[in-house]
Amino acid sequence: MSSGNSKLLVSCKNKSGAEKHYLPALRSAGWTGPIHLAAPGEALPDLSEVSGLLLTGGYDIHPCHWDAKETVHPAAEVDADRDAFEIPLIRAAWALNLPIFGICRGEQVLNVALGGSMIQDVPDHFGCENTRHQHGTPDVPDMHHRVQLAPGSRLRALLGEDVFLVNSRHHQAVKRVAAPLVAVGWHLDTIHPETGPLIEALEATDPHRWVFGVQWHPENLVNLKGPAGDAARDLFAAFILAMGHN
Repeated sequence: MSSGNSKLLVSCKNKSGAEKHYLPALRSAGWTGPIHLAAPGEALPDLSEVSGLLLTGGYDIHPCHWDAKETVHPAAEVDADRDAFEIPLIRAAWALNLPIFGICRGEQVLNVALGGSMIQDVPDHFGCENTRHQHGTPDVPDMHHRVQLAPGSRLRALLGEDVFLVNSRHHQAVKRVAAPLVAVGWHLDTIHPETGPLIEALEATDPHRWVFGVQWHPENLVNLKGPAGDAARDLFAAFILAMGHN
C-alpha cells in the first residue's frame, strides 16, 4: 500500500538496528512509502507529514515520569534521552489522532506518556525467576510463554487468536494503565496478588483510534509459520492499513 509522500515515523535508539529488524516487517506488510527513522538528539519531525508512529524496543523509562518520589531500581537501565524525546512525540501524535504502534519499550513509554506507570523489575515485583521473560535474541527468537487476549478486545478481533506463544525480552512491565488505554493481553502465569497478571498488550479505549502496544517483539516473528507468525504479520498489516486510511 502506498501513502504518497506521507512518511511512516519510526522512533528508535539505534538506526541500524531499526533498519535490520523493524523496517523489513513494515515493508513485508505492504508499506511502500518513505520511512523516517528518528532518534534522541534530533529535532522532533513535522507530524503533519506523518501517517503513523512506530515506537521500537530499547532500555528503561525513568520513574520520575510517573512518580517524582520513586527511585530507579538497581536492575533498571534508564534511557533518559529517549524518554525526553519520545514522551512529547507520543503526546503530539496522540493529539493528531495518528496510528501508534508500540513494541516492548514502545508499549511501556506509550503508557507512561499518556499517564500510566511501570513495574521497574518483573522478577522483583512478581517474585519469579530472572529468565522468565528473557529468552532468545532479535535474530533467534525463542518463544517460551503464551499471551492471553481479552475476548472482546479489538486486538483479539484483529489477530483472530485468543492465545498464542510470544518471544519475551524484558524486565519491566506496565503497572497502572493510562486512562486512555486498556489492558487487553496478559501472561497468566506471572501474577501478583495486588496488581494481577503481567500486562502484555494495550489498546486505546476509543475505537476510533488505532493505538496498540505489545510487550513482545512481533518484528522478529513475521517470518515464522504458525499462530505466532500469523499474529505478528496481522499486527503490522493492520498498522499499515490504518495509516493508509488515516
